[in-house]
Amino acid sequence: MKILVIDDASFIFKAIKTILEPYGVEIVGHAINGEVGLEMYEQYKPDIITLDVNMPVMDGIETAKHLLGKNPLAKIIMISLIDDDNIINEVKNIGVSYFLNKPFSESQLINAINSILKQNKQKPLLLDCK
Repeated sequence: MKILVIDDASFIFKAIKTILEPYGVEIVGHAINGEVGLEMYEQYKPDIITLDVNMPVMDGIETAKHLLGKNPLAKIIMISLIDDDNIINEVKNIGVSYFLNKPFSESQLINAINSILKQNKQKPLLLDCK
């Protein structure tokens, strides 16, 4: 499984990498804004994208719209400090697969990935966490 991290915070990239690499997940890249993320998406064709809401140049909502416009089946986990029902509803309405609040735990991230895989009738590649 390949994951692309689009987040302007390098510590989030490092956290995701630290959590997922032991499970055999390949982190194919880290984009610090949506514009770079769109380019990296085309280059790497990841299975799942993690995407921050607030970023410079192009925010996560606009980036998600572009990604889903290119590929309506793109799997996106939106990750944000913002715990606002309007934003959560907006990202779900545009087709984002899952929403996680920062800070997130290892089990929350793994369960988000497993949820996406199960929705696509794929066997979860990661162990279920309680």
